[in-house]
Amino acid sequence: MYREKVILIGASEHAKVIIDMIEKQEKYELIGLLDANVPRGEIISGHSVLGKEEHLSEILTHHPEAKAFISIGDNWIRSLVKKKLSVWHPTLEFTTIIHPSSEIAKGVKIGSGVAIMAGAIVNSDSVIGDFTIINTKASLDHDCHLGNYASLGPGVTTGGKVIINEFSAIGIGTVIKHGVTIGNHSLIGAGSLVLRDFGNHLVAYGSPAKEIRSRK
Repeated sequence: MYREKVILIGASEHAKVIIDMIEKQEKYELIGLLDANVPRGEIISGHSVLGKEEHLSEILTHHPEAKAFISIGDNWIRSLVKKKLSVWHPTLEFTTIIHPSSEIAKGVKIGSGVAIMAGAIVNSDSVIGDFTIINTKASLDHDCHLGNYASLGPGVTTGGKVIINEFSAIGIGTVIKHGVTIGNHSLIGAGSLVLRDFGNHLVAYGSPAKEIRSRK
């Protein structure tokens, strides 16, 4: 059986979760990890750190068919790493990792570089943008849209037709009412109850959630 070769970019705690997702499926072969801040040769969940991001060219020489996955939890940093890698390697492909215990409904569209973790639910006709994270037991209901580089924390629950725009992060355990829109680069704090729309570049939290400050 063909196994897709994967190189992880990032060797933090988030990478450990991605490694577990990979190991639960026979479709992947993990070559190793790259991280600018972790010493070469260090072992992360049984897999070697092969060097820094600059060493990707060397690895691709030996594994030209390999795809990358950016195992970095911070939305903005993930985007900066993607931009840098795409400049260095314009043809580099990025894979999506989906935990086998997640539930993906009919009609869902999923971009590249996406992580969908254990117990997550994505309901019918939702659109998942590139390089997003849907964390453990998060639930995105029907006809939702999760923008590029956005993230749902563990246990987040949304109603249907919710729009969460690019780079926004929804904190652990938050509940978002049907039809709500969250702007770009906004942060909704943990445990919030979101009953109305929120705009761009802001921090909001509470039950019900209120705007606390600007995030510009």
